[in-house]
Amino acid sequence: MKQPYGYRSPKMVAMDVTLLVLHDPPTDDLPPLTRLLAEARHRLADEQEQRFRQAGVARVLRLPGRGSAGTPVGSFGEYLASIVAAERPTSLIVMGSGAVPRLTTRDARRLVTVAAADEPKALTNNRYSSDIIAVARAAVLADLPPLPSDNALPRWLEEHAGYAVADLPGRDRLTLDLDSPLDIGLWALARDSPAWAREVVHAHQLAVPRTDDLRALARDPSRELLVFGRAGSRTLQWLERNVRCRVRFLAEERGLRASSPLAIGGENETAGSRGPTRPPHATLGRLLGHRGPEALRSIVEELADGAILDTRVLMADRLGAAEDAWPPAEDRYASDLLRTDRVVDPWLRTLTDAASRAAIPIALGGHTLVGPGISLLLAPPASAPAGRQL
Repeated sequence: MKQPYGYRSPKMVAMDVTLLVLHDPPTDDLPPLTRLLAEARHRLADEQEQRFRQAGVARVLRLPGRGSAGTPVGSFGEYLASIVAAERPTSLIVMGSGAVPRLTTRDARRLVTVAAADEPKALTNNRYSSDIIAVARAAVLADLPPLPSDNALPRWLEEHAGYAVADLPGRDRLTLDLDSPLDIGLWALARDSPAWAREVVHAHQLAVPRTDDLRALARDPSRELLVFGRAGSRTLQWLERNVRCRVRFLAEERGLRASSPLAIGGENETAGSRGPTRPPHATLGRLLGHRGPEALRSIVEELADGAILDTRVLMADRLGAAEDAWPPAEDRYASDLLRTDRVVDPWLRTLTDAASRAAIPIALGGHTLVGPGISLLLAPPASAPAGRQL
């Protein structure tokens, strides 16, 4: 069959394309929820590797995430630069093992094609907060500054390296990540989620607490829903079109991970502009700081009839943007599931207890909950999902 002009088969475009998956495999010493998330990511990494091999990737590197045992201590940028210097990939696709679980083989082929290009270009799921990115002429990454995370990589490529950076189609679908066991519960609500993800959610009770109450609220025009955290205009647009309740929308600390001064340039950039940026602050965090975490229930009840809250913004408001200063991951994961008895940190335990005891539904989580997960959470239940095929 004659192919259109410019067509190159996956094998042709992928001869030198390397897929780098940053992945920490599950180990027996991990606490329960952290291990459960690592196991889900491990299975997802296997599926993603198969998907990219079908798309024509020639080589797959699966390396530990930054800061894991045996890896250099330093920033994401320094770690990726060291990998590129050691492995010397011609073309590179970089992702974390929990990233973009709704990626399709067609998406993978688009990424492979861009990575194999002989010009400075990149393709990502979200140029303002990247979780997967294809980079042509990958040697440029050996010059990366100490970017704090992968989220800022597209902006550095565009602002400093002169790359043309584009977004994959289906951004809403491709910004969902597995950053918490609760996110597996959100993913399982999607019609294209695999059967094993739904089985994990059922076996370990990972559904968002009080989902039915939140959906009932969303259908009631006489009630009001508070959405707080790193939610953007796309989330607000979806809410405006798909829920009947009123919405109180507080979008705060967007770019908490992606807005590194090292990635953002411009004509007004000076050496001094690379200094400390304004620390995270949030209105709800200010109220909790004044009234205490036990006041969460009363504060939300004063504002709305239910809430969907990004607690990572509250932690950043209280403790700063560095995740190392926050309550440990196991505490955060337990809090998302309203398992108060599993939260050790006193402040987060009190906050979680306040949410779990509230008469109105209050959902706690991270960016996925208030961003790409909100349409899955609040959408009316569909018939039995079909499960995605590789």
